Amino acid sequence: MGTRRITVGERRARLARRHRLLPSTRTDDVAAIADSVVALHSSDPVSVFLSALARMRHPSIAAVEAALYDTRCVIRFHAMRRTLWVATPSAARSAHASSTTKLLGPEHRRFVKLLADNGISEHGDDWIASAKEQVLAALHRAGEASTRQLGEAVPALRQPIALSPGKRYAATQQAHVRVLLHLGFEGVVVRSRPLGSWISSQYRWAAMDDWVPGGIVGMDPTAASAELVRRWLHAFGPATTADVQWWTGWTLRDTRRALHDAGAVVVAMESAEGDVDAWLAPDDLDAVRGSSTWVALLPGLDPTTMGWKERSWYLDPGVASHVVDRNGNAGPTIWVEGRVVGSWVRREDGTIALGWLTEVSPARRAQVEATARALEDVLGDTRFTMRFPAPIQAELLSS
Repeated sequence: MGTRRITVGERRARLARRHRLLPSTRTDDVAAIADSVVALHSSDPVSVFLSALARMRHPSIAAVEAALYDTRCVIRFHAMRRTLWVATPSAARSAHASSTTKLLGPEHRRFVKLLADNGISEHGDDWIASAKEQVLAALHRAGEASTRQLGEAVPALRQPIALSPGKRYAATQQAHVRVLLHLGFEGVVVRSRPLGSWISSQYRWAAMDDWVPGGIVGMDPTAASAELVRRWLHAFGPATTADVQWWTGWTLRDTRRALHDAGAVVVAMESAEGDVDAWLAPDDLDAVRGSSTWVALLPGLDPTTMGWKERSWYLDPGVASHVVDRNGNAGPTIWVEGRVVGSWVRREDGTIALGWLTEVSPARRAQVEATARALEDVLGDTRFTMRFPAPIQAELLSS
């Protein structure tokens, strides 16, 4: 057990400061916001924007769009746990080399088998290589292209592929799904601008080396794993080995090796079961003082709510059952001074309904209500449904 002891109170203070949830730590620099939590979850495109807005001094959807598509100081890519993320190119490089490249071999083998099973090609390696080459050539010519435009340029992408034929869950998908996923896992294409508004999940595509100077490939996997762990510990430490393994999706062996290579330092961390071993980055051992009062409305899949496997220090089990689904995915949450105290949802009329799940002082309630009204103003006429709603959402919508 480490000699440095970190209480739940200090963990909450670290969370508030590191994740830019204190008013004094907020910024309009979207890249800095992404780096403060390593990466923003992007399985739901709405989450990226709402997570950023909650940490901005002057919340602006246009500023987030500019960061994604004009300055490109943040990019969208697949990485840990096959999840779609938004991060700075620097963070993306370490995430790609440490995590995304591990996805490529299994995905390639599945694709080769599908091509053979569907009678498309007995030489799947050659078929895939040719399709990828044609897609990249088309993207270099066009700059950006939709999936439909790529299908017109590369007929192979329109090839239908049967999945699980004869099964109850049988389906058919066009080859573009597999080819573009393959190229994404290689880190050579990127989802660029959406076809619709900022809430759309239908994206155009671009060649990564056209979109980001130097691309994101080429980092040594061992060095990348250590770098990613150092970044994560600065944002989420102290944390247990299980927390790190859960977030990265690595094997236990790879997780332990990366912690060692990162120079992580063991500390004693307060928990409901007593003190446990946890890790801090080697240059992050100084005490963090308690934070001032703060509140926040965070979206479903926000990095703060999703950051740890063990969440009881900020998410009481009685509250968790109302905001977290059976798979562990957190819906929208209300935060007050380092704890989840409720959930929220946007109604069809544009107003935000608040659902309180624990006792909160009138002063903090008033702060949350003011935050909700301010968010309504920023969102304007845009309507959306969170893809990972809180279990309490239906109740809130009917209230």
